[in-house]
Amino acid sequence: MRKTIITLAAAALLAACGTNNTNNENKNTETMDNNQPLQEVAGRKNFGNKRALVTTPQPCVMIATWDKDRTPDVMMAAWAGQLDYTHIVISLSRHKTTDNLAATGAFTVSFADERTVAESDYFGLVSGNDVPDKVARAGFTFIPSPNVDAPIINEYPLTLECRVVSFEDGMLIGEVVNQSADESILTNGKVDLTKLKPIVFDAAAMCYRSVGDSVGQAWGSGKKFQQ
Repeated sequence: MRKTIITLAAAALLAACGTNNTNNENKNTETMDNNQPLQEVAGRKNFGNKRALVTTPQPCVMIATWDKDRTPDVMMAAWAGQLDYTHIVISLSRHKTTDNLAATGAFTVSFADERTVAESDYFGLVSGNDVPDKVARAGFTFIPSPNVDAPIINEYPLTLECRVVSFEDGMLIGEVVNQSADESILTNGKVDLTKLKPIVFDAAAMCYRSVGDSVGQAWGSGKKFQQ
């Protein structure tokens, strides 16, 4: 299970900048904290820090919680990553989801895929405060998690069941107590990303992209430099 979680989190943070091209059209127009002008990086284009630390692509993480009426709520979050083998971290501002987390202390995490692009984007467009039945409106169904106090969305074939460890200064840390996967996305008993077909958020182009083919072996492709 631990190896599978690592594989899934590998879609999280590939470093590449994608920001507004108009932020630094003129040299030295941006300043650092000490009010010194930024210098041009040779052979590159500066974007300043108008949207600093933008990493792309980012996983399209779907967070499901119960509201006070035990109605399931789902939101999309892009700023998510893995802390260790059993803990994840998600950056969240104030949402209905955060209110639900405070009440239940639990949530599930799933991953948007090619089959659920429209529904997943919808869950990011509308607030459960305004549309309490948005899960039903999207045509999605759910079951209660048997391990944490949160719903599992049936249409997402991979789900992490999590309990809240802490939520301070907008940073949610959750402990993964179980991971379950539909048989349709397994190969030889392991989660197969080519079957899951997860999507990622491209912050540069403001679009969703498919996770592509394997291009190398983790902890293997670089061994040629060890010769």
